[in-house]
Amino acid sequence: MVRRDRLRRMREWWVQVGLLAMPLLAAYLHIPPPQLSPALHSWKTSGKFFTYKGLRIFYQDSVGVVGSPEIVVLLHGFPTSSYDWYKIWEGLTLRFHRVIALDFLGFGFSDKPRPHHYSIFEQASIVEALLRHLGLQNRRINLLSHDYGDIVAQELLYRYKQNRSGRLTIKSLCLSNGGIFPETHRPLLLQKLLKDGGVLSPILTRLMNFFVFSRGLTPVFGPYTRPSESELWDMWAGIRNNDGNLVIDSLLQYINQRKKFRRRWVGALASVTIPIHFIYGPMDPINPYPEFLELYRKTLPRSTVSILDDHISHYPQLEDPMGFLNAYMGFINSF
Repeated sequence: MVRRDRLRRMREWWVQVGLLAMPLLAAYLHIPPPQLSPALHSWKTSGKFFTYKGLRIFYQDSVGVVGSPEIVVLLHGFPTSSYDWYKIWEGLTLRFHRVIALDFLGFGFSDKPRPHHYSIFEQASIVEALLRHLGLQNRRINLLSHDYGDIVAQELLYRYKQNRSGRLTIKSLCLSNGGIFPETHRPLLLQKLLKDGGVLSPILTRLMNFFVFSRGLTPVFGPYTRPSESELWDMWAGIRNNDGNLVIDSLLQYINQRKKFRRRWVGALASVTIPIHFIYGPMDPINPYPEFLELYRKTLPRSTVSILDDHISHYPQLEDPMGFLNAYMGFINSF
């Protein structure tokens, strides 16, 4: 009798906990995105939007050195946005006439449709469409990319090499800390879970919050160059904008695409004839040293490489902006 009474009270207790937890969980799953910091708000208001197939794409376009014909287009990484370049933006405007960056579809302030088949091919087409929108489709473009942007740059390079009409004319390419080789890429555990889809993906994306995000992203920075809490909030605000956390699993399909199209994209790099450079943060756990660098040098013997300080990791343009900028300017001024 006592045992049955205890079990009854326990069941009642769990029912009460469940009734209390349900509205709290519902509120949590619909929690609004964080407010933009003054710096991030300024970045957004100083940018513009253009429309690609009915979708709004955010971009920045700054006029720099007067009289220079040079144009640089910046391609950001996963899971962040064009704001990744803010620490070197002013420095680039002192060398280039136009400095252009966009938020890829599904990132930052751009639209984040769902369901949607996100692909590297579509992102490359969006870059081409942006340059047509700006009237720069016939100009020679310097590409500077990072992480996910490296893969988009590889597809743009492939199209350029095929001499397809309407494609970018690429003057130079500088990559940085991107998983251009599937065999040396080490995705994070959460990325592995999400990229394979399945029933867990929509649950994990809805449960993702700032704590999970910051705990997952911080380890890819070096021990002395980790972002401040306010910087992490800026990154998270960009992801949460337009419910971007709900499309992360779809965006991560690029990992599977990279394996499928390895021959196309690595082949484009291996046979490159334009000036090419790689800026590398050697503490990167995603593209680890020395395996990645050995394969890169073997595959692209004509490419030059800048290795930053030992403690610089996966986000070199944020962790060591001056070192990154100096390495890039050294490359640009070498041809």
